[in-house]
Amino acid sequence: MKRSELTDTLEDAGLSPYQADAYVTVLELGAAPVTRVADASGVPDPRIYDVLRDLESAGYIETYEQESMYARANDLDEITDDLQSRANRLTAATEEIERRWNEPSVERSTVSIVTRFETVIKNADEFIRGAESQVNVSLGVDDFERLRDALREATERGVRVNLSIHTPDGSEEALPDPAELSDVCSEARHRRLPSPFAVIVDRTKTCFAPHAGSTNEYGVLVDDRTHTYVFHWYFLTTQWDTWEPIYSSIGDEPPIEYVDIRYCVRDVAPLLRDGATVRVRVEGADTETGADRVVEGPIAEVIVTGPEDATDAEVIASYGGQVAIVVETDDGPVEVGGWGAMIEAVEAHQITVVDID
Repeated sequence: MKRSELTDTLEDAGLSPYQADAYVTVLELGAAPVTRVADASGVPDPRIYDVLRDLESAGYIETYEQESMYARANDLDEITDDLQSRANRLTAATEEIERRWNEPSVERSTVSIVTRFETVIKNADEFIRGAESQVNVSLGVDDFERLRDALREATERGVRVNLSIHTPDGSEEALPDPAELSDVCSEARHRRLPSPFAVIVDRTKTCFAPHAGSTNEYGVLVDDRTHTYVFHWYFLTTQWDTWEPIYSSIGDEPPIEYVDIRYCVRDVAPLLRDGATVRVRVEGADTETGADRVVEGPIAEVIVTGPEDATDAEVIASYGGQVAIVVETDDGPVEVGGWGAMIEAVEAHQITVVDID
């Protein structure tokens, strides 16, 4: 390190320019008369005694009498410990600045852009562990291993977990076997194309990152119903509905649980046309008050706006308009809608087909 760089660094550590210059001079000269220190440094003669006195008070040097006043550097341990402590604090501050820049608090913003995938997957793990009703996940095999414990805990709590998993080159050999999948999800599908990482939790939280081959490295963290609804549709139409199940714990006989009204309508509409009576229990929220509400009874009607044959469609993207059911309760008919329902009386969070007659 050049002398000028050393004095600049000492100034950064808190010394004045004169103090830094005088201290480096003392280090270079060893024990030397004060007058020689003044001559060898850039400190003016009238200032040299004050400067050395300040350095002595700070523990950098000591002065002593020997024919004239001399100065010499103190033991280096104390000085180097102080400088190392300052360096450590600066390093810690640098790391904290980087952390705060890369990991803005989700609580402070409904949508946050982050630069590290580690931030995305850490938040995904946290969101899944706090899930109450449903989790939709699209990921690769490696990321599945990292979230396996969180997914298993959610499944054990009764959370509906839909797992879309992709493998290198679409190979089935790398897929977990059905016994493994039964512990970590309600249903799994194999997407045979590279895909972004996406985790959507309880209709409100999303973690998203482009797939590994993307030229852009970033992540999106969402804590907002409206934005999450967009990611939900992305998941259903590209990561889920068009791919065949490789595992499912959901049977064809009641009770059959649905967390999306579209799948319920798709399955029960043909039954109703054939004259069957389908009884359901709907758990959701009153669209006027927001209060929890439970509705039970037979389905009297399904409502689907769009093409005339929409209720015959297998692809869920066909159900892009209003989708609702009318439940005949003891207090009269109640119209039930899905996520974000506004014109219906109830927003359904879970629909259970309890009986088909």
